Amino acid sequence: MAHLSDLIETDIEQYLKQHENKGLLRFITCGSVDDGKSTLIGRLLFDSKMLFEDQLSAMETDSKKYGTQGEGIDFALLVDGLAAEREQGITIDVAYRFFSTDRRKFIVADTPGHEQYTRNMITGASTAGAAILMVDARKGILTQTRRHSFLMSLIGIRKIVVAINKMDLMDYSEKVFNQIRDDYREFAKDLGFDEIVFIPMSALKGDNITAHSEATPWYQGATLMGFLEAVEVDEDRLQRLHFRMPVQWVNRPNLDFRGFSGTIASGVIRPGDEVRVQPTGKISTVASIYTYDGDLDEAVAGQSVTLTFRDEIDCSRGDVISTVEQPAQTAQQFEVTIVWMHEEPLLPGRPYLMKIGTQAVTATVTDIKYQVNVNTLEHTAAKKLELNGIGVCTVSLNRPIAYDAYKANQDTGGFILIDRMSNNTIAAGMIHFALRRSQNIHMQHVDVDKLARAQAKGQKPSILWMTGLSGAGKSTIANLVEKKLHAMGAHTYLLDGDNVRHGLNKDLGFTDGDRVENIRRVAEVAKLMVDAGLIVITAFISPFRSERDMARELVVEGEFLEVFINTPLDVAEDRDPKGLYKKARRGEIKNFTGIDSAYEVPEQAEITLDTTKLTAEQAADQVVKYLIENGMVHSA
Repeated sequence: MAHLSDLIETDIEQYLKQHENKGLLRFITCGSVDDGKSTLIGRLLFDSKMLFEDQLSAMETDSKKYGTQGEGIDFALLVDGLAAEREQGITIDVAYRFFSTDRRKFIVADTPGHEQYTRNMITGASTAGAAILMVDARKGILTQTRRHSFLMSLIGIRKIVVAINKMDLMDYSEKVFNQIRDDYREFAKDLGFDEIVFIPMSALKGDNITAHSEATPWYQGATLMGFLEAVEVDEDRLQRLHFRMPVQWVNRPNLDFRGFSGTIASGVIRPGDEVRVQPTGKISTVASIYTYDGDLDEAVAGQSVTLTFRDEIDCSRGDVISTVEQPAQTAQQFEVTIVWMHEEPLLPGRPYLMKIGTQAVTATVTDIKYQVNVNTLEHTAAKKLELNGIGVCTVSLNRPIAYDAYKANQDTGGFILIDRMSNNTIAAGMIHFALRRSQNIHMQHVDVDKLARAQAKGQKPSILWMTGLSGAGKSTIANLVEKKLHAMGAHTYLLDGDNVRHGLNKDLGFTDGDRVENIRRVAEVAKLMVDAGLIVITAFISPFRSERDMARELVVEGEFLEVFINTPLDVAEDRDPKGLYKKARRGEIKNFTGIDSAYEVPEQAEITLDTTKLTAEQAADQVVKYLIENGMVHSA
């Protein structure tokens, strides 16, 4: 099978020893669709003799079956393993393959070229030390070529090969090669790559892959394999960085042992070293380093270990153990770059789940400072990020986290965003720095707190969040509830959707983004009123669950009551007290909830009021009854 097959047969121990001492290079192939990435990897595996006979036989059979190369071998079939990939002739998933030569071992990730699979390309690039950027000689530099180049720059890949492929279809023209090379150099001059090598090749025919091609006598540079074997990668870089270990779990098998387990992200640790746990800032000394195979005198980046401390200090899952002299930083507001990877756009003000290391926090994009045009690298204004959009944004978290700037440490500076409803990964991001205001602003202590204000009023402060379609009766019921509570001596305030838009939110329209910001502001005001000891009643359509959940999370458990005014669309439209549905049907109002903008029905509302069976008065009585029964107010 392999390039060292004779040694395997004669001296397997010597072969394994040589194999163990070889360096390892992880690299990716990327670029636009149909540029030949999978074919190239198949060719590399074939030429390095890393295929079993049954694999060769299967490849020949599949090549005839799918017929993508006529009577020839389709090397891409070695990598494209999914049925959908083979049927369509495209790469969807990231495929990892291993091969080796006399000089080095390799793990290559074949990444998709289609825009909709950009998220998969980022996955493959996240651990790569070098990249092969494929360019079809017939097409030149395309948008996806530029996008993948920019993403490689963001992720931190600094050494790339621009493989100008399918030169056989352009008669191996030196002029074509030079034009593409010059175009790419001009585009990439500000991307920060340390090394860019241009190679003319044909992945299908094998030109300049492992040996120089007679078809390109004008090219005297390295072959692709020559570059891969010689390119310098800093294999010990992670060990030279400051020590960081995100805590995966607290290991407590019995009352006599308490350790903190995780994978070392960077640096070196030894028993006796002083460490700081972030974000708490607690300091202790490493007592021992446990592994499955026994105690260690030293542990380095990449190892999974359990650390014990000499002192009993607070340390939990999500915390980062680091050096005392150069600890991880802590903050909760940042400037970041976000690569958006979901069909639904990113909207400022909407809460998402951020996962960074082993930490998981609620994150809100407060502002999109600018979006990057991947074709020109220009900065353009944006109110939202669409699929594959790349933007520099400010992000606010619900609590401080431990972090490093991504440029300093990719493991503690890179993050993903997760949709709170579907649990899908929807974005990748890199932290630039903490916002100065997050370091300068602190919660001020006050002596009269929420409990004291609530006791003075004789009630439990809370938010009654009434949600439903326009015309459902929210404002009417909310007004009646406040009247009844006021008559009982309760202290209340009513935030009505229309009234708030006359003042606090008069600058907002009715796009999805404006709706998100509308609810965010109202939720923050409601939180302050709860802190004042009031029962706050809100009457807003608030069509999105994520925003209602965000409002719920601003207060403690039990202080947020979702009241769903359950009125079917046809009933609400038949009522149409303001004539808004008629205007929406005529196209005079855009983004109208229920017509051309979605309403997401509450899944676990504390109170549901069916207004097809209840009058507004009866609905209000049910709300007041719920408050009394749950001890939030006292009956008169």
